[in-house]
Amino acid sequence: MRRQWRSCNVAIATMILLLGGSVAQAKSKYICDEPKPEDMCNAANTCGSASSVCTLDVRKSGNGSTVKPSVPNAKNNQFFCIKAGTTVVWMTSSKNTGFMISFGTDSPFDPDNPILGGGSKSVTVKAQNPGCYKYDAGAFYSGAVYGMSSGSKPELVILP
Repeated sequence: MRRQWRSCNVAIATMILLLGGSVAQAKSKYICDEPKPEDMCNAANTCGSASSVCTLDVRKSGNGSTVKPSVPNAKNNQFFCIKAGTTVVWMTSSKNTGFMISFGTDSPFDPDNPILGGGSKSVTVKAQNPGCYKYDAGAFYSGAVYGMSSGSKPELVILP
């Protein structure tokens, strides 16, 4: 009986070690959780420059929202980079749509307030604080009964 109990304990301990090891090696789905997210920046995903504006288009999409940077072949909610000092324009190309962008207490932009805009009100900010940022993006239709879409959690890097 003791031998069976000992074998069972060894089997359970082995399973815990194997499962624990695979969980520890699982990669995060967020680029900002990587050791050097700025290494993911390149010419193809860097929006704007000191001499050109970075435009970010916020749209409502089904029950969610999307952010698309003004880089060639951009995809909705893709990871992108902005160099510090770049002027950034948050806007929507959708008629009768409002949006809200929030970085919580640690915004990379000046001014560092939540960004509230809409179809007839784009918002211009300046990229200031280098680092990797996760942010909440929400969009809504004017007069919608159900209100704001569920937010998305895109990421961006401000380069020095």
